[in-house]
Amino acid sequence: MNHTHGGKYYIKEVSAVTGLSKQVIRKWEERYDIIQPVRHENGYRLYSERDINILLTIKSLQKKGFSIKQAATEAKERLISVDKDTAQTKVVLHSELNSYVIQLIEIGYTCNELELLVVLKHAYHFYGLEKFLTSVVSPFLKEVGDRWESGEWDEYQESVSSMVVKDFLVQIRRNFQYSDNASLVLGACLPHEYHEIPVHYLLLRFMLRGWKTTLIGASPAPGSIQSLVTRLKPRKVLLSASTTLPFEKDPELLSSLDSFAAENKRIEFYLGGAGAIQYTKDKTINNIYITNSIEEILLIDQKDSGNLPI
Repeated sequence: MNHTHGGKYYIKEVSAVTGLSKQVIRKWEERYDIIQPVRHENGYRLYSERDINILLTIKSLQKKGFSIKQAATEAKERLISVDKDTAQTKVVLHSELNSYVIQLIEIGYTCNELELLVVLKHAYHFYGLEKFLTSVVSPFLKEVGDRWESGEWDEYQESVSSMVVKDFLVQIRRNFQYSDNASLVLGACLPHEYHEIPVHYLLLRFMLRGWKTTLIGASPAPGSIQSLVTRLKPRKVLLSASTTLPFEKDPELLSSLDSFAAENKRIEFYLGGAGAIQYTKDKTINNIYITNSIEEILLIDQKDSGNLPI
């Protein structure tokens, strides 16, 4: 990616990242005066990360039903709070993407696997694992999912971006060091669920806190989750369903897992993912925690520390 000192981007790059045409970007810039690119010596406009996030904020508000004028006004109201002591501007936006995420979006748009991997490596070494996961991986995958669902990206763009991130997370997990006597957390996709990246993400967050992890990947065979839980006796089980397909394919799946959890009271069972949340909203579940909050799952008291032996 070509950018100048200070993280400035050419309009072609801004268009790729935001999904807005060059014409729309210029129109919003001139009509609503909410972004302020600087002119390079060669006459080209150069946009900042702040400009990109403003455009994404307006676009997000527009999708929620705001007119462009209303969205621009709302973005302006959210945009600036002045620190009277330092007289510096603090940006408060709906979506604040850092330079690494912006680069990943642009490269993902062109489906360049090697460049995606290079940026992921740089971001990982710059931030460290915890912040890399929360500030790069999570927002990038959210952007990828949103763009695919809205039709801005096709299946190939979504697939390439997701695959590169997944392979990189797998590599980190394989090389991660942990204590042999650490407590075990088991992560699993439900049968007929193929989106395993959320499980890798969850397990890495646990590994950072001293847990040993095991993963059952995409679409495991029916009964394999119960079998592995019985054999390994983990402290926690994290189940994931990004779609409702697992429950549609097997209407008894949820009740059978809930009954199995009831038979294993010493193990905490969690179920999350957009599909799980949607399917269980009108269901009664007695023995499995339904949550889409990693922070809630990570609340570990002293007696349940990942560094203690089972």
